[in-house]
Amino acid sequence: MPFVPLVTAVIETSLNTLINDNPDLVRRLARLKGQVIQLHLKEINKTLTFIFSQQIDVLSDYEGQPDCYLSLHLSVLPQLREQANITQLIKQDKVVLDGDIQLAQKFAQLMTDCKPNPEEWLSRVTGDVVAHSVVQGSKDIFQFVQDRVNKHNAHFGQVLTEEWRIAPAPLEIADFCDQVDEVKSQAARVEAKIQQLLETL
Repeated sequence: MPFVPLVTAVIETSLNTLINDNPDLVRRLARLKGQVIQLHLKEINKTLTFIFSQQIDVLSDYEGQPDCYLSLHLSVLPQLREQANITQLIKQDKVVLDGDIQLAQKFAQLMTDCKPNPEEWLSRVTGDVVAHSVVQGSKDIFQFVQDRVNKHNAHFGQVLTEEWRIAPAPLEIADFCDQVDEVKSQAARVEAKIQQLLETL
């Protein structure tokens, strides 16, 4: 099987599986029925076409006219959820949009909300109790590792500022900023006095 059809098949299957697992996403998909969106991904310079019916069909080749065309980096897609962001992104040349702006918003919301639920999938194999225990245990381990990393970073910061004196301590930075503000205030007062003297001459 050629590479591009394989990629579109994986995207299509993944999206439809995630949507079918969530009744809210199924309802939102139904509202998009009959719409066609083309998405040009700048990272890979490829255009994918999303056709909405009872499911999502993803095509690499499409001859028709889409209801909405988007060209962007994939990382920008979540920002399209808000209409104000779309206008800003277009001005910044981060998004090229041709067609229905509301359709672009709905599409962005649907795509960013399509998140896997590992507990739900695991429960089909192991049962609810085991799935919940495994997922909760994984979250606890991740939290423990994250706490250890944060503690290590804080300790390293203390070593740099207090023992090795390579970086200034937070209080020293705050004091320096206060001194800078005071100098700026004094300069402003001096400037105002000079301006008054010039006006009296």
